[in-house]
Amino acid sequence: MTATSKGWTSKGWMRCGAVLCAAVLLAAACGTDGDDAGDDGGSSGADSPAAAPPAAAADDGAFGLEEEEPAAPAPAGDGAAVGSDAAAEVSGSVTISGSSTVEPISVRVAELFGDVAPGVNVTVDGPGTGDGFKLFCAGETDISDASRQIKEAEAEDCAEAGIDWIELRVAIDGIAVLTNNDNDSVSCLNFEDLYALVGPESVGYTNWSDAAGLAAELGSSTSLPDMDLDITAPGSESGTYDSFIEIVLEDIGDARATAGAIGEDEAATTRPDYVSAGDDNVIIGGIEGATGSFGWVGFAYAVNADVKLLEVDGGDGCVAATPATIASGEYPVSRSLYIYVNAERAAASEAITSYVDFYVSQSGLVQAVSDVGYVTLTDDARSATAASWAGRIIGG
Repeated sequence: MTATSKGWTSKGWMRCGAVLCAAVLLAAACGTDGDDAGDDGGSSGADSPAAAPPAAAADDGAFGLEEEEPAAPAPAGDGAAVGSDAAAEVSGSVTISGSSTVEPISVRVAELFGDVAPGVNVTVDGPGTGDGFKLFCAGETDISDASRQIKEAEAEDCAEAGIDWIELRVAIDGIAVLTNNDNDSVSCLNFEDLYALVGPESVGYTNWSDAAGLAAELGSSTSLPDMDLDITAPGSESGTYDSFIEIVLEDIGDARATAGAIGEDEAATTRPDYVSAGDDNVIIGGIEGATGSFGWVGFAYAVNADVKLLEVDGGDGCVAATPATIASGEYPVSRSLYIYVNAERAAASEAITSYVDFYVSQSGLVQAVSDVGYVTLTDDARSATAASWAGRIIGG
C-alpha cells in the first residue's frame, strides 16, 4: 500500500507530544500496538518536546487509554474484515482531500491500513475544508476530510451533482492558548480579548494593554496588563492557524467587517506582525522565552511543555483545557473533526469500503488519532460513528 500526502509527510506523526508518548507506552504495555505520537497536525519537521513521566497520562481517558479496554465499535460494514486475510487481497485506490487539520489522521490511518491491505493506494491532500468540499461535490474525490460540518450551500452543491454522502465524526481538536509560566497577570481570556490581541485590527500592538481599548469596544471587561506582548504562534501554513481563526476570530471578524471596521477580506485573518512558525518547538520556545508571551498550539503538544495554559471563556465562563473538557466540548477552543464518504463510490469500491472500515475501527479512531496528537472520541461517540458507517446513514 502506498500512502501519499501533499501536506503531511508520512513520518510527521512520529513527532511525539509528551503526554501521548507516555500514553502510547501505556497502551503498548496493555498489548495494544502503538507508535510514538505526533504533534497537533502542523507540517513541521520538528523534534518533540521533552517527554514527561508515564504517570502524566493517568487521567487521559479522552485519548482512548482508559484503564479498562474500550468497548469495540459496532461492526464496520461489508468491506473486507479489518486485519483479515480478505483485506490483504483488496486492491484499488482511495482519493482523499480537504482539511489540513484532519489530513494527518487520514494519512496515519492509511499507513496502518497498509499493514493489512498493501494493495490499496491511498492519496491524501490537505488544501482546506472548503476546497476539499468543492472537489468532493464535483465528484473528484472519494472522501473529504473536514474540520467542521458541511455547510448548507456545500450540501446543495453535492445534491445538485447527485452525490450522497455519509458524515463520520472521527476525532476532537483542542487548541491550547498559551503564555509564559511567570505571567501571573493573565489567567483567562475571552474571545473578544483574543481578537483584540491577535486579530487584524491589532497590528502594531506591542503591549498587552494596547489591546484593552479594542477589547472593551467588543464588550470585554478583562483587565489586560501593562506588559510587553510577544506573540509566537502558528502561521498560515498550519491547520492549527486555520482552526484558531475559524473557532475564535472569524465570527467577530465578520461582525466587524459588516460594521465597516475592517474589510471583508480581513475577517478571517490574524495580524501579520508576529513571529509565525510551522514548527511547534519554535512556538513553545517563544512562549518560554518571554514573560509577556502569547500564542497557541495543539493541546497534546502543549500539555506537558513548560508553559502556562490559559483558561478561555467562549461565553459560558472560563474553562481550562483538559482531555475531558476538550472531549465534552466544554472547552470552547475545541471542535469535532469529520470525514465525508461518497456513498455511491464506497458501494462500488471494496478499497474505499475497507479503508473506511479500518478508519472507524479501534485502529483508526483510537490508535491513529492518538498517534497524531488529537483527542479521541468517547466510547459512545466511537460506537455512534461506527454505527453510522455500518448503516450507511446518508446525510449524517
